[in-house]
Amino acid sequence: MRDIVVLLFLTGCIGGALYRPWLGVLSLAIFSYLNPHAFAWGAVRSLPAFQILFLIVVLSTLLSKDRQPLPKDWRIPVFFSLWFYFAFTSTQAYFPALAWEKFWFVSKVFLPTLFTLVLINTREKLFYLIITIGCSIGLVAVKGGIFAVLKGFSHRVYGPPDTQFYENNAFAIAVLIALPLLLLWSRETKFHNIRIAIFMAIPLMFASALSSWSRGAFLTMGVLAMLLIWHSKRKYLVIPLFLIGSFLAIDYLPEEWFGRMETIQTYQQDKSAAGRLEVWKDGWNHTLEHPFVGAGFEGWRHVSMRDWHSAPIEIFSEHGFIAFGMWASLIIGTLFSLSSLPKKVKGVKGMEWVNNYCYMLRLSLIAYCVGTLFLGLSYWDILYHLIFIAVLVKQFALKELEEKTNNGKIIGDKRTRMAPLRNGRQQRPFGPGPL
Repeated sequence: MRDIVVLLFLTGCIGGALYRPWLGVLSLAIFSYLNPHAFAWGAVRSLPAFQILFLIVVLSTLLSKDRQPLPKDWRIPVFFSLWFYFAFTSTQAYFPALAWEKFWFVSKVFLPTLFTLVLINTREKLFYLIITIGCSIGLVAVKGGIFAVLKGFSHRVYGPPDTQFYENNAFAIAVLIALPLLLLWSRETKFHNIRIAIFMAIPLMFASALSSWSRGAFLTMGVLAMLLIWHSKRKYLVIPLFLIGSFLAIDYLPEEWFGRMETIQTYQQDKSAAGRLEVWKDGWNHTLEHPFVGAGFEGWRHVSMRDWHSAPIEIFSEHGFIAFGMWASLIIGTLFSLSSLPKKVKGVKGMEWVNNYCYMLRLSLIAYCVGTLFLGLSYWDILYHLIFIAVLVKQFALKELEEKTNNGKIIGDKRTRMAPLRNGRQQRPFGPGPL
């Protein structure tokens, strides 16, 4: 029965991608983050659904006129330069066969995200993409949260099978990244029932992250909770809810969970934490000796015989400081863009959406940055999805702002229209016009 449902859903996604190529971008996001066919039991489970969808999207994009050129944003050439640099370091890797295998895997992650820039050419389509990503992760998180509560948090919660975040630690970070995306939906939707459903899902998503037993996720959760309170318009309601939820969690979580979290303070005595510090030191020292090419993909096998357990360490250890500079600039530059863009449209009537998009996307990106300090997830597709979504938000916001100012000036939240030219000179304003 599951096989039939998944097969019908895949058929619907293929039909949607052929009818409207941008729907294919949403379908790729679903099969990347939710991976529904992995929940089947029969032959459908081994079906290369993502690859089939990708080929359909490529075909429909080539045949469609409903697309746009790549945005003129500095992050796009930096992204391509980073991709090219990965190919260069693969030629110098310690394990060429493993490096090229990993390079092609990363390329399969990078390439589909580019269709986001080409086919998501309106704010409405972008909104649906954000919802799709949030729901794809959120559905599994809610299911995991229910399981965690019923089991008293005594079992760990894992992500969808055969995804980049199946492992419990990675899944917890993915859940915390998705949470602001769902909050963005609640802020932008007009439907009260959707808001209620999202607010009911949020505690379960937190429960799912808690039941990962991940110390990195616990730190990320603390940072995210503080920022959510900071950005909340109803702090008088949000703060008590967080406090009540914290007290309930303290009473419900097992003692073993607290014992694991306490090792954050005593990391010197914890073998796992001490091992990570040793790996990071090895990676740093090796990169100082090979600053331009690093060790190549999978170079940890040569340098320290243990996984890097940190996205920044992974990047500069495997590809050197130049690649790390490009990678870090994409993240830091996007954070700055999401912080500065709301100031450009401040007081402009009808552009309040920019604040919601920028602040929630920034929270998701911060959750990634904090969580992956302790996880080697630098090639994660959701990171590049967030960066490209931020690029599109900037493009749509500046375009809308330009349209609003085309025939007048914006002063505060009003636009003042200018009278026609007389004798080559502009006349005084003759009153505000609607935005």
